[in-house]
Amino acid sequence: MDNIRYDRQANELYIVDQSLLPNEEKEIRLQSADEMYDAIKLLKVRGAPAIGICAAYCICVLAREIDIDDGKSFLNELKRLAGYLNSSRPTAVNLSWALKRMTETAESNIFSGKDKVCELLCDEARAIHDEDIEMCRSISKYGLSLVKDGDGILTHCNAGPLATSRYGTALGPILLGSERGMKFRVFADETRPLLQGARLTSYELYKAGVDVTLICDNMANTVMKNGWIDAVFVGCDRIAANGDFANKIGTCAVAILAKYYGIPVYTLGPTSTIDLNCKTGADIVIEERDPDEIKTKFYEKPMAPEGVKCFNPAFDVTDHSLVAGIVTQKGICRPPYTESLAKLFE
Repeated sequence: MDNIRYDRQANELYIVDQSLLPNEEKEIRLQSADEMYDAIKLLKVRGAPAIGICAAYCICVLAREIDIDDGKSFLNELKRLAGYLNSSRPTAVNLSWALKRMTETAESNIFSGKDKVCELLCDEARAIHDEDIEMCRSISKYGLSLVKDGDGILTHCNAGPLATSRYGTALGPILLGSERGMKFRVFADETRPLLQGARLTSYELYKAGVDVTLICDNMANTVMKNGWIDAVFVGCDRIAANGDFANKIGTCAVAILAKYYGIPVYTLGPTSTIDLNCKTGADIVIEERDPDEIKTKFYEKPMAPEGVKCFNPAFDVTDHSLVAGIVTQKGICRPPYTESLAKLFE
């Protein structure tokens, strides 16, 4: 089952509801802007590249539903809807990147007529999707060059096919290597509080036949100390110009531990995740989420006093000094990142 599926002829968009995994594999249809906003906000679709792909198809659906023939008014409404969707997850740069690309496509062709614009938007969304498939394949190949048969790899959160397309980013080298007969020992952090590692990463790797062991987040130190980890592979939601990157909360702690034990940390993602306008990690806006994700979600009964205060940031920023390499579809960037990342866009 594809995690994102768009029926162009029927103008229908379907996603696998990741909030129900691993216990239920269910496709849901996204029809209205509110349903699309909620799907992104509530992590029914998640993972920076997957959010971008989904958002592009959302624009296809919404554009065809706009009952306005005047070009300028049509474009203004499309931009309004894009802005609304963009507000659902402010940290993931792929969301704003894909929406900007779609609205620019509409704007540059607005005098061609609404029907033609809608067709071009569908072409653009498909291009974004196809590009991600190729990017994931390329990222996987570069990432695979960093490990050898039999290595132990630790990963945090989820950056596999569900979060992207096909191979994924951080899980891509593992899945590609497994296809080629290589054997890895993967340790997946559960990734509190939404358990993407437990629900999604262990689910994907187990189904693929990979030797995966699920651990609590606070067990990463122990498996590193035991000498079971040779590399850390994680995804990223935004990479600053200096190499600082935002990923799911807890990633920075993993990177600090890995630095102590001399284990290389690699973040893997497409160049669309790199934001050269963002100078350092200090400029990345960190989304803060509902306290009930800590207190009640996944529990039969609340696990904290009802009135207790909670701090629930969705992401943290890992300093570039902790990163051994940034793996993109164009190659592996090494320090100094201000130079190597900039070269990708020359």
